[in-house]
Amino acid sequence: MEAVFQFDSSILLWIQNNLRTGFLDPIMKAITMLGDKGMIWILITLALLIVRRTRRLGVICAASMVIGLLVTNLIIKNWAARIRPYELIPGLQCIVPLAKDYSFPSGHATNSLACAWVLFRKTPKKYGVPALILAILISLSRLYVGIHYPTDVLGGVVIGICSAVLAMWLVPRLETKFPNLTDKIYKV
Repeated sequence: MEAVFQFDSSILLWIQNNLRTGFLDPIMKAITMLGDKGMIWILITLALLIVRRTRRLGVICAASMVIGLLVTNLIIKNWAARIRPYELIPGLQCIVPLAKDYSFPSGHATNSLACAWVLFRKTPKKYGVPALILAILISLSRLYVGIHYPTDVLGGVVIGICSAVLAMWLVPRLETKFPNLTDKIYKV
């Protein structure tokens, strides 16, 4: 565990000492804010749910984010209880408001990859690739601003993709099992 902490610490301090600049700081803060409370992904999902033609995709995105939220915020964060890096790494400065919850895994990375992976797999590349790029930027911004360890972000990415894969598998099965309900949802 000490080796992981040293690895994580060295990367975060390297980012702080070599990549942070007055020019890039506001850009990375803005990118990280896009993922706050999953708002950008929730807005995208709501837009998909409103349009009848994309409603099924919206349901899959919503399911993937709910799965990710349950696994990350209700189970793993409380079980792992990992302290935020700015509290443990001497010299590391967090440049966004401090978080009140635990660090592992990154909720921003989980939520971003949960929705973006669905979009990447289920939409044309002109939509899926930008969604995936945005998810990766949001995830990496968490390192830049000093609020997460690299392994937090990696864990969130893995959980997000797994949540998306599970949702893409689960939703069609629920549609088959409850056709009357899903017909009503998709035809509203």
